[in-house]
Amino acid sequence: MDATLPRYVAGHGLLKDRTAVITAAAGAGIGGATARRFLEEGARIVIGDAHARRLKETEHALAAEFGADRVASLPCDVTDEEQVGALFALAERIHGGLDVVVNNAGLGGTASLVDMTDDQWTKVLDVTLNGTFRCTRAALRSLKAAGTGGVIVNNASVVGWRAQSGQAHYAAAKAGVMALTRCAALEAAEFGVRVNAVAPSLAMHPHLVKVTSAELLEELTAREAYGRYAEPWEVANVIVFLASGYASYMTGESVPVSSQHA
Repeated sequence: MDATLPRYVAGHGLLKDRTAVITAAAGAGIGGATARRFLEEGARIVIGDAHARRLKETEHALAAEFGADRVASLPCDVTDEEQVGALFALAERIHGGLDVVVNNAGLGGTASLVDMTDDQWTKVLDVTLNGTFRCTRAALRSLKAAGTGGVIVNNASVVGWRAQSGQAHYAAAKAGVMALTRCAALEAAEFGVRVNAVAPSLAMHPHLVKVTSAELLEELTAREAYGRYAEPWEVANVIVFLASGYASYMTGESVPVSSQHA
C-alpha cells in the first residue's frame, strides 16, 4: 500500500451534542466533507449553500444516514445579508443556539491582473472575504448574546501567504480572511469565543479533478511532499480539531493543511 494514501479516521465524539452552522456545505468539497465529519463526531448541523437543489439533496442523504433531527438546511448566498441572518436564525430556532460556525464559502478563478475586470475582482472578494465577514459578524453576535463561548473556523488558503500568478483576487481575499480571523479572535476572546482558520493548499474531489487539466494537476501535485492532492476530509479533520476542545488555547491562528505553505 502507498504510504502517502490516507486512511479515513473514525469519529471519536469530539463534537458531541454541539450545534454547528456550516456554509457552502453541499457537494463533494471541503464543506460537504466537514458536514459529514461533524456528524460523525456527534454534532448537529445546520448547513447552507447557494445551490438550493444540491443542498437539499445533501440534507436528505445526511439525514437518512445520521438522523433527520441532526441535519437541517437553508439556501444561503453569503453575499446576501438577509440570507445569512436567516441561516443563523434557523439554528437558533430549532436548536436554541449554536456552538460552532464554519465559514467555508469562497469563490476562485484565474485571471491575469492586467486583464482582470472590476466585476471579476469584486465577485471573488464579495463571496470569499465579505461573505466570511458577514457570517463571522452574525456568529459573534449570536455567541456573545448567548454567553456560553463557542468557536468559529474560517477557510483561508496558502495563497494568502504565497504568490501565485493569475490569483491576485483570490489571494487578496484569502489574505483578508486571515487578517479578519486574527482581529476577530482578539475581540471575541473577551466573551470566550475562539476564531481560527485552516489554510489548505490543494484539496480536490472527483468533480474538480474532471474539470482540471492533467497538465495543471500534475504541476500542482508535484509541489506537494506526498505528490498528491489532499482529500477534502483531510482538511475537514483539521477543522474538527480546531472546533474541538483539543484546540482550547488556540485563537487567531491560520493553520496550513499543506507541506509547503510559504
